[in-house]
Amino acid sequence: MAVQAKQCKAVLLCGYYGEHNLGDDALLQVLLQELPSRLQPWITANDSNVIKGLAPKAQVINRRSLLESIRALFQVQGLILGGGSLLQDSTSFKSLIYYLILIVIAQHRGVPVVLWGQGLGPFRYRLSRWMVRRVLRRVQAISWRDPDSFQLAEQWCLPSPMLMAPDPVWQLPSRSWEGGQAVVLCWRSTSMLDRFGWQHLLQALEMILTDIDAPVHWLAFHQRQDEQLFRTLDRQGLISSSLRSRSHSFAFDSLTDVMNQFTMARLVLPMRLHALILAQLAGSPTVALSYDPKVSSAALMANVPFTDLQSLPDIRLLAGLWGQVLDVPPDLGKIEAIRKQASQHSKIIDKVFN
Repeated sequence: MAVQAKQCKAVLLCGYYGEHNLGDDALLQVLLQELPSRLQPWITANDSNVIKGLAPKAQVINRRSLLESIRALFQVQGLILGGGSLLQDSTSFKSLIYYLILIVIAQHRGVPVVLWGQGLGPFRYRLSRWMVRRVLRRVQAISWRDPDSFQLAEQWCLPSPMLMAPDPVWQLPSRSWEGGQAVVLCWRSTSMLDRFGWQHLLQALEMILTDIDAPVHWLAFHQRQDEQLFRTLDRQGLISSSLRSRSHSFAFDSLTDVMNQFTMARLVLPMRLHALILAQLAGSPTVALSYDPKVSSAALMANVPFTDLQSLPDIRLLAGLWGQVLDVPPDLGKIEAIRKQASQHSKIIDKVFN
């Protein structure tokens, strides 16, 4: 007797998608690749054009409308919070409430809830911690992307099946480094750097540029937040005429274009987590600048040198660190090992939606 095919289920993929943040769109790309064919994706996003390029047949839900997202929850058979640090209040307490409302409604409907490739925190408020801890006790499965999140979840004694693996973006294909071109900066605005802090970084940058004839590419990973950084620093009088003449600004929607930039780079200096990961996948010489523990954690795991923005070393020491890594690609064996570990995230989806 023929075995009956499993019925296709619609699942709502919820994240910071379609906001022209390359890191979050990279997470969505991996999630879609890992999603079993029997699951039909409904995706919360702002710019639907970004999503249509990744998943032409997906149903796109306006993520900026809580009402539309709630309506979608009443038409699907599952909710997946897909990648990133969605459950935190350091960026916005309002966004935390948004995600918690969706989880609670899904639980009330009795549809499974999965947290995939998530970070946990940071939390500014005790109320945030209490609400998240209470809500997560009833989700079906969780995969964490960093040890700190996993340890906090264990301290909370969450009953759900849990695992910890490197960020899912590590699963994207690796490339062969070619080098020979630019120094690439993936920098972002941050309260950790005042005028003197930026001056510190820029002076260290100019020190390594005195010995090499290379352009400087300012690559905006989050278009809205990063694209104006060079102009802002220039207006503040922090960009020298020499650096200005070498500098070019880029903002891409395509991960392929980003990887092309990294593959040809002599050095990548990322602040953003997924810029660090993609630079390593491109085989690029990389030194991270950490504004957040998630960046430090990823750098330590991949043996990437990094500097904490809260304790910048002497300018000459910083320039010396960057100069040591210039034109020195990472260990490809280490990267492949991390890629294999990151594939563990798919297990929880298969476990819940079998």
